[in-house]
Amino acid sequence: MFIPFMIQCVLIGILCVGAFVSTGKHAAFGAPLSLSSTPYRYTVLDQDLPAALQEFGNNLNIRINISGEVKGRIRGHMPDLSPREFLDHLTQLYNLQWYYDGLVLYVSAAKEAQTRLLLLGPISFGAFTAALDALNISDERYTIRAAPGNGLVLASGPPRFIALVDETLKGLVTEAQARPRAVETPTRDSVLTLFRGSSTMIIRDGRPEGPYSFDIPHQDGVRPAPALGQK
Repeated sequence: MFIPFMIQCVLIGILCVGAFVSTGKHAAFGAPLSLSSTPYRYTVLDQDLPAALQEFGNNLNIRINISGEVKGRIRGHMPDLSPREFLDHLTQLYNLQWYYDGLVLYVSAAKEAQTRLLLLGPISFGAFTAALDALNISDERYTIRAAPGNGLVLASGPPRFIALVDETLKGLVTEAQARPRAVETPTRDSVLTLFRGSSTMIIRDGRPEGPYSFDIPHQDGVRPAPALGQK
């Protein structure tokens, strides 16, 4: 999978530095949508909703992507609101969701929202959420939380948000798998066993243990060899 160089740098930094582990709903902000506080005066008597949203993007010089599922008509006078309030007003009025990825404002119908279970694999939940924060993908309106199970994450939100969450996890897993792993060599004790007649002595890491005595079976008339120091 191709990962842009700048994203690779961010992901590698997060994997090397690590991050805190959090639980529950993740509260963070996505890419900032810089809008003026000046009221957005929009007079309309009867207009198609997608056309009004497209004109909103054109007036504010924002690239906007409107889902084909966004439907409806605006009728009557719109109140004087700031651009952000205007956008939120349409979102609530027509049951929409919007997400800004830093380049494009995506507007979709609420019914298009997705819920997905993702497997973290070698990535910790803390490193994953830290990557989403660093890349300005996290959004407090949409869910990212650890799910019961073996390294599972539950993600819920509009299609563009889910796509970026999924791509980020795949990038993290790819980076983790590409990093060389240190091979640990198990330490072994140095053991030397000395046999002397009916006695045996074990020397472990240069330190004697024992001696231990044992009986050697012998035939009649045959005596076992005397141990050292015996006559």
